[in-house]
Amino acid sequence: MMKWIFLALIIVPSLELALLIWAGGKLGFFATMAIIVATGLLGAFLAKKQGMKAFRDIQSGMNSFQAPGEQLLNAAFVLVGGVLLLTPGFITDAVGFTLLFNPTQKIYKPFIYKLIHKKMKNTRVIVG
Repeated sequence: MMKWIFLALIIVPSLELALLIWAGGKLGFFATMAIIVATGLLGAFLAKKQGMKAFRDIQSGMNSFQAPGEQLLNAAFVLVGGVLLLTPGFITDAVGFTLLFNPTQKIYKPFIYKLIHKKMKNTRVIVG
């Protein structure tokens, strides 16, 4: 798992930088900067809106004595999506937007459930 995170920390910024340089050459510096700032502001607005919805969903589930597993996962997606949207770049923005909304979150859920199940099966889940 750590090797994938390490690779992502090297490959993703390299791709982002190359894409930003390319976009700057095609669109111009100011247009590229405007897109980056606009997606950051839009992302912050949407992350706040979706985050508040996720918080209300967790509260609603807890009030009706239901385990908030699904709601917590949705809230985690919104948190990660918000962070990605605040990170400058087109790739992180695209992934960040997909993490904010339920229809596209469904793409990621099977992978996360599989990862959690694998960790639980190996009894290596650490809470706290």
